[in-house]
Amino acid sequence: MKHKTILFVLATLVVISCKEPQARRPKQQGTTNFYKEVLKENKKLNALEKKRLEQWVAKDTIKEYKSSPNGFWYAYITKDTLNSYTPQVEDLVMLSYDVTDLHGMVLYEKKERSYKVDKEDFIPALQDGIKLMKKGETITFVIPSYRAFGVTGDGNKIAVNQPIQSTVTLIDIKSKKEE
Repeated sequence: MKHKTILFVLATLVVISCKEPQARRPKQQGTTNFYKEVLKENKKLNALEKKRLEQWVAKDTIKEYKSSPNGFWYAYITKDTLNSYTPQVEDLVMLSYDVTDLHGMVLYEKKERSYKVDKEDFIPALQDGIKLMKKGETITFVIPSYRAFGVTGDGNKIAVNQPIQSTVTLIDIKSKKEE
């Protein structure tokens, strides 16, 4: 009798354990709507910031700013009308630049650095802006936060959603073709 009970329990366990597991359905969390709302709010904030920067640029009577299709404004301090070569992808450029807020408060002092065009991490707007420059030119860029350090800032001196200015001098261009 004991053997029959044990066999019955074992047979029952085997039958139960051989059953295929039921797949669990994922929970519906509604993240799509959340992301759409965040995107919508960011677009509003970017439009407001763009409008403020356009007004700021218009008030600056000393410099003549041009609007870039890449979302920033720039004004020539020193312009070269003789040279025609501008940096291309993978060219190595030597430049000096500083970073200030819109009130002229220095966030990062002027420093020199080399930069391989479009192959290194750099301020997004300046990556595009450098390609407008010729050797020896100096340009002041007015950069909205979303083309600079965005919603995170730089974790140091540049705040969250802070537009910045940067004056860049293109010291030298070493063309990839020359190598």
